Amino acid sequence: MFTGIVEEIGKITEIKESGSNLDIKVKAKMTPELKIDQSVSHNGTCLTVVSLQDEEYMVTAVKETLEKTNLGTLKAGDPVNLERGMKLGDRLDGHIVQGHVDQTATCINIEEADGSWHFTFEYDPNIGNLTIEKGSITVNGVSLTVVNSKKTQFSVAIIPYTYEHTTFKHLKKGDVVNLEFDVIGKYVKRITELS
Repeated sequence: MFTGIVEEIGKITEIKESGSNLDIKVKAKMTPELKIDQSVSHNGTCLTVVSLQDEEYMVTAVKETLEKTNLGTLKAGDPVNLERGMKLGDRLDGHIVQGHVDQTATCINIEEADGSWHFTFEYDPNIGNLTIEKGSITVNGVSLTVVNSKKTQFSVAIIPYTYEHTTFKHLKKGDVVNLEFDVIGKYVKRITELS
């Protein structure tokens, strides 16, 4: 369980194919505090630490994860949003995030807005996910509030702090991002579909 509040931007140092999986090595300041078998969110995708060495650790992304996320597009040198699992009893500063990416979206517009930025993303609504105005969404592991919700797209407003302390500062038009839709909204939608 995560909050969508990014702890740091890590750097991909190596990616190796292992059958249909990818072994991803990440350099991060938090590495000395990690342990084997710990969950870490990588651009919103929960992955398990499988090895540690100095300031680098390794995780493995299986085929299903690679098909549903943007992790298969990463290469050595790329930045990645990182967050360790939530501690029970801590403040929930973002929203409840499972680290289970629902689908990807494409950044279709970036607009500077006098000290902040508006990012617009387009996604396939046929998968069954939806956004609502002022609802929560996780984009590459960052907890955000939806603005300008439409059937196939939505926007988010990014403040300077978030821009500087996440990978949003590296995001370009045409880039693919991971989306995790609000877990409460997903359950409500499912219950109403069954009624």
